[in-house]
Amino acid sequence: MNLRESNSAPGPRVWAVGALCHAVADALDARFNPVTVRGEISGFSRASSGHCYFALKDESGQLRCAMFRRAAGLLDFSPRDGDQVEVRGRLAVYEPRGDLQLVVESLRRAGQGALFEQFMQRKARLEAEGLFDPARKRALPAMPRAVGVVTSLGAAALHDVVTALRRRVPHIPVVLAPAAVQGANAPAELVRALQSLYDLAPAVDVILLVRGGGSIEDLWAFNDETLARTIVQSPVPLVSGVGHETDFTIADFCADLRAPTPTAAAELVSAPRDMWLGALDLLDERLGDALGGRLDALGQRVDQAAGRLGRPSSLVTRQQLRLAHHVQRLRYAVLSRRERLSQAPRSIAADFPLKLGRALVQRRERLERVALRMRLLDPALVLQRGYAWLTDTDGHAIVSATQLAAGDAVKARLADGEVDLTVTPGDATGTRPTLPQ
Repeated sequence: MNLRESNSAPGPRVWAVGALCHAVADALDARFNPVTVRGEISGFSRASSGHCYFALKDESGQLRCAMFRRAAGLLDFSPRDGDQVEVRGRLAVYEPRGDLQLVVESLRRAGQGALFEQFMQRKARLEAEGLFDPARKRALPAMPRAVGVVTSLGAAALHDVVTALRRRVPHIPVVLAPAAVQGANAPAELVRALQSLYDLAPAVDVILLVRGGGSIEDLWAFNDETLARTIVQSPVPLVSGVGHETDFTIADFCADLRAPTPTAAAELVSAPRDMWLGALDLLDERLGDALGGRLDALGQRVDQAAGRLGRPSSLVTRQQLRLAHHVQRLRYAVLSRRERLSQAPRSIAADFPLKLGRALVQRRERLERVALRMRLLDPALVLQRGYAWLTDTDGHAIVSATQLAAGDAVKARLADGEVDLTVTPGDATGTRPTLPQ
């Protein structure tokens, strides 16, 4: 091999940076995607555009993640740092920085896989049956007579609810129906507790179904189908306050109202006592003002009546003035009527000759127009234009050739006299009268 041949031997390929990033992205896509990863959320943030950015880590590694607005809008909870989650997405290379990142298409809490799928299927079925229909949900009473509470005797939620009710409405009684809120027996006990409160309606006119927060396993009793149907059958409004603000159960969807926490559920059914006392004070003030105003108006009327009774002469004087005014108007009306009646004969005598002459002229003009029309209808005027009037021997007018036959005698009246005619045979079109020889 000569020197030229050794210098032309192929060397390692030289990549452009962008081309290498693109090639790595293609290799990742072909080798791994789609991929599901489990880990802990770290550094979670949501941009103003709606996109979410965070890192997914465990004890041995960390992976940058990006969740765009469309996928983030499908979340049914608010991710927070420290949450254990499972994400499904596609590995990619963010080419402007050459960073490896996972583009997240779906995200859910870790460990809820089978239960979550069961929850979603049950939720869809009950929703299709109409158990979540907003049209059937009722408003809460403004001032309940008694509040029913269903929860565990040892639950922190019971302490929170009782404390809130005692602080806001200490005058409203609370009826507790204890039941387990976790475990295999919890759904049946919750159903029995609700039924016991239903039997007290309408004395108990609102019910709170409450429990503190926990995992999906801890809250699973509130996803029971029998419990959901029992909630829908409640004769009074029912508020569900199960878990924290980000927790959702089927009981929340069936209840008339969902509260984010047990304490919030108690606050929803208990307007503060001070507010109602303030409203009563305001009503008392308005009633006092209205009553005082009414008494003042009646007092003025009494004073006016007393003034009239104390000075009757002034009333008589006013009535005399009104009577004199009416007498004057009557006298003027009579005089005016008499004057018009006295002038009427003179007016009639002055107008009569003029009106009579005008009427005679109108009648004469009408007669002249009628005479003119009569002259225009005179047959003699027609005869003067060269026409003749034919009659038979009896004087009946002949208006058609079909009335004549050969040999018939006919009289023709002209403008200056009459002529006797005889009908002679004519051509095929009809007859032809001829003058006598």
